Amino acid sequence: MAVDEPRTILITGVMAAGKSTVAELVAERLPRSVHLRGDVFRRMIVNGRASFTGALSSEAVEQLRLRYSLAAAAAEGYLRAGFSVVYQDVILGKYLEEVLRLHAGRPLHVVVLCPTPAAVTAREAARGKVGYRGGITVGELDRALREHTPRVGLWLDSSLQSAAETADRIIADLEAARV
Repeated sequence: MAVDEPRTILITGVMAAGKSTVAELVAERLPRSVHLRGDVFRRMIVNGRASFTGALSSEAVEQLRLRYSLAAAAAEGYLRAGFSVVYQDVILGKYLEEVLRLHAGRPLHVVVLCPTPAAVTAREAARGKVGYRGGITVGELDRALREHTPRVGLWLDSSLQSAAETADRIIADLEAARV
């Protein structure tokens, strides 16, 4: 598949792994592209938004699934219009399999950013927003990623790479990311 053919590139990983920055850079390298930020669907909920701290409540799980479903529908719309979609979100464990099913039948590439916990901790400290609060730790999310997330697509330890180097690697290895 040529780099200019529409496809969805799903970039996932723990919070502060570099998903947003890398996804934007990947989208900039494609001729017709969209950067789809999955978290935007959670933030649209004005009243009744479930908390994503600690153990997820049943309401939080339902909202998470809604978020993933809405993102898949948006990606499909952009694909039909001839855009490649660089979709980034935190999708770990069994939820990655669910999201893959939502994108079935469409060109999909999965990239899992998996920098070391030390690199994530440093990135979290350097960024303007706080992702780790309410009892969730870098170590816990890292374990969920490495121990419970299906090994599909391209897994990249981006600990020692700049965001630009990571984006270049993703473009160069798109076929390895295909699912």
